[in-house]
Amino acid sequence: MEDSGEDGLTKSLFKRLRRRPELGAVVAFAVLFLIFSGLSPRFATLNNLSGVLTLTAELGIMTIGISFLMIAGEFDLSVSSVYAMGGFLYVILVNALDFPLGAIIAFVLAISFGAVIGFINGMITLRAGIPSFITTLGMLMFLRGLLVGITGGSSVVITEDSIINEVLTDYFFLKFRPSHLWFLGIIVLFTIILTKTTYGNHVLATGGNKKVARTMGVNVEWVKIKNFMASGMLAAFAGTIAINRFSLANAAFGQQMELEAIASAVIGGTLMTGGYGTVIGAAFGASIMGMVRSGLVLVGAPSYWYQAFVGAILIIAATINLKLSGLKS
Repeated sequence: MEDSGEDGLTKSLFKRLRRRPELGAVVAFAVLFLIFSGLSPRFATLNNLSGVLTLTAELGIMTIGISFLMIAGEFDLSVSSVYAMGGFLYVILVNALDFPLGAIIAFVLAISFGAVIGFINGMITLRAGIPSFITTLGMLMFLRGLLVGITGGSSVVITEDSIINEVLTDYFFLKFRPSHLWFLGIIVLFTIILTKTTYGNHVLATGGNKKVARTMGVNVEWVKIKNFMASGMLAAFAGTIAINRFSLANAAFGQQMELEAIASAVIGGTLMTGGYGTVIGAAFGASIMGMVRSGLVLVGAPSYWYQAFVGAILIIAATINLKLSGLKS
């Protein structure tokens, strides 16, 4: 009887684990970390892990926004252009507002720009009835073309250091940056919102079945618009972090990051059909991307293998997550 009880407990624990959306990403992260650590002695060093975390933080902040939106049943392909345009706007403003609070004003306006673009994306998608894939693809192309037209393809440099640079990217302890802490803080905040608040339940319900959500009194359209705005804000925030790290902006910043962010969300267990996913899973998905990018460089693999590797991981992870979740797309 005791053995039977232990078997039942084990099966119950396994059943709970297999329904965790982030399980596949956590396992893949652990396996890849061990593989790259074995292939290159430099991989697990403090210098490299700090670099991986820096890349992960910038991609991960964007990924959390996209994942939150995908859970609500929509897509945002415009994030990479918002990332670049938000960063560019910050550089222009911080150079122009040459007074003590100028950098803070520039930062707030850059983040607000992301929110405005998200609002526009949401309104066009919901009011005009256009799929978000098409709406945000058009916004992606429009903003990127506008940025190229404004800059002429040239880089714009931040002329002076500011408090925002210190708060976002300057090293503060060993090789760690504030962006690492911002990333962790955003993970915690959005995890609490998704799992512990009424709004989080509304997001899951909206992505799971919007008709049922409406009957429950959920304002489906407003939930989606809020998530579009959150996606835009986090993309612009990630852009300002990257811009401050490099101290310059150009039109090529963030190209194809929208695909990496969506791949990270899917690898982290977010279903493309909506209604299922976690913020922690999205963070692990972004961590896998950063780790693979760094690991392939250290083992001497050609750069083009990164996309091939990510594509393979994406397909495998999506399949595993679907099977483990016990859900059908």
